[in-house]
Amino acid sequence: MREQIVEKIKNAGVVGAGGAGFPTHVKVNAEVDTVLVNGASCEPLLMSDPYLMEAEVDTMVRGLEAVLDSTGASRGIICLKGKHETAMAAVRHSVARDSRGRLEVFELKDFYPAGDEQVLVHEVLGRTVPEGGIPLQVGVVVSNVESLYNVARAMDDIPLIDRYVTVTGEVRRHMVVKVPVGSLVADVIAFAGGPAISDYRVVDGGPMMGRVLPDMNQPVSKTTSGLIVLPPDHTVVARKIMDPERVRRITNTICCQCSQCTDLCPRNLMGHSLHPHKLMRVLASGILDSDMAREALLCSECGLCEKFACPMMVSPREVNAQIKQALMKEGIRWQASGREPVAHPFRNTRYVPTQRLMQRLNVTQYDTHPGFVSGFTASRVMIPLRQHIGAPARCLVCEGQSVKRGDLIGEIPENALGARVHASIDGVVEAIADGMVTIRA
Repeated sequence: MREQIVEKIKNAGVVGAGGAGFPTHVKVNAEVDTVLVNGASCEPLLMSDPYLMEAEVDTMVRGLEAVLDSTGASRGIICLKGKHETAMAAVRHSVARDSRGRLEVFELKDFYPAGDEQVLVHEVLGRTVPEGGIPLQVGVVVSNVESLYNVARAMDDIPLIDRYVTVTGEVRRHMVVKVPVGSLVADVIAFAGGPAISDYRVVDGGPMMGRVLPDMNQPVSKTTSGLIVLPPDHTVVARKIMDPERVRRITNTICCQCSQCTDLCPRNLMGHSLHPHKLMRVLASGILDSDMAREALLCSECGLCEKFACPMMVSPREVNAQIKQALMKEGIRWQASGREPVAHPFRNTRYVPTQRLMQRLNVTQYDTHPGFVSGFTASRVMIPLRQHIGAPARCLVCEGQSVKRGDLIGEIPENALGARVHASIDGVVEAIADGMVTIRA
């Protein structure tokens, strides 16, 4: 059974919808005892997962059951925050109809980053993922709500060609909307009534870990969870676009080694050897081949140190990311000590409530819990051949070729980690350039 399920997921091009886009067919080709459904809706403002748990809960559960069958897991635990009352009621109702007794519900506290997969495993099961490890090492697969929705559709031979996106911030109509993969951000924002301000930037993803887009002529990918329109000087935007060299200069000048970034670091609180306040001195020393520098490889870049903990308003997250990039470029990897991480005794008193985080981010006014709006259509899509961890898909089409919605246009390279890519609209291939296939309806 596993082989058939894995093959269907692979054929559909399903990747993780809540993070970096790890190919799902690889993740579920394993043996574990528990599958956790990540419905934390971890980032502030993002409402696509709660909507899917309300409106498409049975489809999501069907995807969860396929993953349970593939992994041999005896438990599937749907994890979501109690504040999403309608979604919670829908999930509990669906689980109550489970005739095989494999499904459970876990009510999460409303804190950030509850949806970090290592935090989720610890919170729900009390298991600690090893330093530099993955949930599989403690017998767990974690899958996002929309990923499981797409798995269910893959069982019906429907490829991943649409994405649910939260559109919020300074737009005239906040919404959750379903758009074809490759839809232009400009078109999606226009569908939301357009920007409510004349000068703005768009964040792809959430306010904590999302990236600021260079322009509006960018595509929605399989991993785009939200589009947030904000003023260019907004605290969320300004810190993300700061020049890396300036970050280093400010860090070396201002950091007072107070250790508050370490005190609130989710990985440190689980017992991992990550001390952001010490890493703040590593860049200045230039000594990267050291145990201290290698700690940066344990950072999830959740941004809590930068956006909430630091009283001096510097960026441990950016410093950690720069060190991590330098280490990976040199081929330096984390060397596991084999020790069992021990959670900090004050961990349960150091949760950062989502509401307080939103106040610090100055985004509370955008927390409108928008509903679903239908009717979006795309006249042109730009589909990246790489929307996932691993190698870019190998292009299978040529310019001028007619394609149908769902046609395979990108194949996984032989013996490589990757994901298939499909046409998301009917049309003609207009261009193939810079790793993009442009299709005009």
